[in-house]
Amino acid sequence: MSATRAAAPPERAATGAPADGRRGSTLLRHLAVAVAVALLVLAASYGLAPFRNFQLATVAAYLCATAGLTVLTGLNGQLSLGHGALMATGAYTVALCQGAFADHGLTGGWLLAVSLVAAILVTVAVGAVVGAAAARLRGPYLAGVTLAVAVVVPALTVTFDGVFNGDQGLSVPVEPPPLALGAYFPYERWQLWIAAAGTLLALVLLANLVRSRYGRTFRAVRDDEVAARLAGIHVARTQVLAFVVSAAGAGLGGALLAVLAQSVSPGAFSLTLSLFLLMAVVIGGLGRLAGALWGAVLLVVLPDLTHSVTELFTVSPAVAQRLEGNLPLAIFGITLVVVMIAAPGGVQGLLSRLGRELLARWPGRRS
Repeated sequence: MSATRAAAPPERAATGAPADGRRGSTLLRHLAVAVAVALLVLAASYGLAPFRNFQLATVAAYLCATAGLTVLTGLNGQLSLGHGALMATGAYTVALCQGAFADHGLTGGWLLAVSLVAAILVTVAVGAVVGAAAARLRGPYLAGVTLAVAVVVPALTVTFDGVFNGDQGLSVPVEPPPLALGAYFPYERWQLWIAAAGTLLALVLLANLVRSRYGRTFRAVRDDEVAARLAGIHVARTQVLAFVVSAAGAGLGGALLAVLAQSVSPGAFSLTLSLFLLMAVVIGGLGRLAGALWGAVLLVVLPDLTHSVTELFTVSPAVAQRLEGNLPLAIFGITLVVVMIAAPGGVQGLLSRLGRELLARWPGRRS
């Protein structure tokens, strides 16, 4: 064994870190995919109606949260029922920052970027605290701690109503599109551009993290903590890092949702949202960032589907309201059961398996 190999850190030796050239090629490949998707979104924004642009921007916001939860649950094996609260942390932070800028008469497109960064940093701090506690717990105890976070954070916004304005929430002042884009530039298209830019940047960073030695360390801890500890991996530190990364995605997603809605209230980040996020990543495919996309799409499509179903029945307004409140959770639960029976790997796992079967049957591949 050479001196260089013997001096390698145990985590690197255990995970087999790739060479610098391979790491650079992975980054370039992810950047190329991001540029291609950005061009596709840019072209689609001009062809879609304003409401569809807003829906696509909402998918991008949810994708930040589902991608972060995929890293935590799918790659690291930690269960979280409190990601809706982490999204609320990012949303309220961006609302407070934008309100403070408006009160002091500050203007400029760069202020929104500062608010989004502040939302990520505050949520990362909260995620580090929760992750440090979660690293000491397993199973139902871990779920109980994250569930408590999902309940406590919205309650704090009501308790300190002098800061967070109670149940009514806060407005999020956002400047109109730059005049260089034209006087009649659709605001929904500008919202889509903002959400897509933030989401693509986050996905590039997460994709590189998943393919790096940190991603392999996450998977090693998920598969067997004892073996990972024997290989020299600091299990608790790895779990806290996974929670911090996941919290950053949730904070950015919540901040983007607040920017899109131009308001934030505790009712938008209830416990139901945390359950929806967890079910969405399971249905989309745990451990796969592409599966997080299917989950985000489902989170946006489901309310429209629920509204369409309730319109098919002639019921009183009170019954219709109860249906719209409980039907999405029932549909999500039924979908989860069906997907787990028909495709245990989620939607993305099913698509990957079908793709491999088609390639295996291709004449050139067979020979």
